[in-house]
Amino acid sequence: MTRPTAPRQRAPLALLVPAGLGLLFLVLPLVGLLARAPWSTLPRRMAEPGVRTALRLSLETATLATVLCVVLGVPLAWLLARVEFPGRRLVRALVTVPLVLPPVVGGVALLLVFGRRGLLGSWLDTAFGVTLPFSTAGVVLAEAFVAMPFLVIAVEGALRGADRRYEEAAATLGAGRWTTFTRVTLPLVAPGVAAGAVLCWARALGEFGATITFAGNYPGRTQTMPLAVYLALESDLRAAIVLSLILLTVSVAILAGLRDRWVGTP
Repeated sequence: MTRPTAPRQRAPLALLVPAGLGLLFLVLPLVGLLARAPWSTLPRRMAEPGVRTALRLSLETATLATVLCVVLGVPLAWLLARVEFPGRRLVRALVTVPLVLPPVVGGVALLLVFGRRGLLGSWLDTAFGVTLPFSTAGVVLAEAFVAMPFLVIAVEGALRGADRRYEEAAATLGAGRWTTFTRVTLPLVAPGVAAGAVLCWARALGEFGATITFAGNYPGRTQTMPLAVYLALESDLRAAIVLSLILLTVSVAILAGLRDRWVGTP
């Protein structure tokens, strides 16, 4: 017996008009970017050394930041989802602070902790000779700081929605906690981890404020694509448009792949 389909609802004009205006508000800037793009010189501009260097650095640092977020964020998400402890709500709130914290403030906070005179930075400098600010490692750290909440939220949601009976069955069969986590829990929440990692990577790729505050804007070392766009705006608008198009293409490709493969919405 086929299930009857729900009748289509006609959108009321009072909702249709603001919805259309909202769509225009979001789409028109992208249309303007595409309309002003120097299509005739686009291949030549994309092959320029400065563009390739900024793109390579962005891809490398975003990938390293995502790896760092996965290594630290997945256990943190498991802790928030599966362990009851005093102050868990406060910890969850602190984890999500970078989502609402202005990125520049995040960069200042990183300087106060990891700078040469910071809480940990002075010890790293004297004990190991490691200086994180204004270095490529500083870019990775800044990107991981602002991107990790996306991973933690996605993985925690996946853990809360996973069927715990499989974990309980593994425990009754004699599997230890680590074996259960690696062989049962992680495969169950793998789509959530993948989605969170992709969102984390995309956020790291577009990071600007914390990066320029904590790592600076040095070509070939800390100048990622967003920083290159900011610098190009002061001298060459067309170059800024080309760099923006690259970031736009990557972002659209990531969101399209995330929707079709992991989210599964129509």
